[in-house]
Amino acid sequence: MKEIEYVKKSEKRVNVLKSLDGEVKIPSEIAEDAQILQNHISKTLRQLREHGLIECINPEAKRGRLYRLTDKGKRIMGDLNG
Repeated sequence: MKEIEYVKKSEKRVNVLKSLDGEVKIPSEIAEDAQILQNHISKTLRQLREHGLIECINPEAKRGRLYRLTDKGKRIMGDLNG
């Protein structure tokens, strides 16, 4: 399945990518921006990481992990926006 199709199948995935477009954020900020319940954000972040669309830039941190789009994620955002 193409990544753009994978993302479009879930409003949560689309909203998380939009939240991270040009930003670096912690999960609680992403959840608030994407209007996803806090207890659902981890699963969505994991799915997007597994598909190489986002990355955690401080994976050693137990709290306050920071996420951003990968180059692949930025390309998907370009496709979504354009």
